[in-house]
Amino acid sequence: MKSYRKELWFNIPSRRGFVNITPDVELALRESGITEGLILVNAMHISASVFINDDESGLHHDYEQWLEKLAPHEPVSQYRHNDTGEDNADSHLKRQIMGREVVVAITHGKLDFGPWEQIFYGEFDGRRRKRVLVKIIGE
Repeated sequence: MKSYRKELWFNIPSRRGFVNITPDVELALRESGITEGLILVNAMHISASVFINDDESGLHHDYEQWLEKLAPHEPVSQYRHNDTGEDNADSHLKRQIMGREVVVAITHGKLDFGPWEQIFYGEFDGRRRKRVLVKIIGE
């Protein structure tokens, strides 16, 4: 069995955003030479997420609205975490909802997706450099 590791780096200029990272993950898969196995993609920061869904702008807008209702950014004083001088407690909660990682099967050298599935990086406290780990195991 072989393994391959790659880091993807992002610096989203706004507080929140969604980036389709499927092409980056597919490139890592090609670089690995692995044709059968599993690929793990995970956000290495506690205020960012990796998830799978459709690449549709209306859905991304709905995520923004839904997440802000569940964990509104303001007032920042509503969160005990922000007593430390931070203002990003909501980003931790949003990450918890959207998830830390995804695992995708690799079949015949391709990501074994269902219809419309894509991999996304979700940023909830941007304006700084963060990374995503891609770990591939198989043969």
